[in-house]
Amino acid sequence: MHSIINYCKNSFEELVHKTTWPSRSELTGSAVIVLIASLVIALVVFAWDFVVQNCMEFVYEMLH
Repeated sequence: MHSIINYCKNSFEELVHKTTWPSRSELTGSAVIVLIASLVIALVVFAWDFVVQNCMEFVYEMLH
């Protein structure tokens, strides 16, 4: 039990005193990059789905 308490104390000390946290501007910049990347990936997936759907509909129409 003592080792668990010691581990928690050491973890807290590391988070409070040894960890470097990003500034608000760095965090905002990173969030904007993630948002833009997510939108680009979503658009690529949407476009690919649209193309594949239309190709499959064309193939099915040709077979019937």
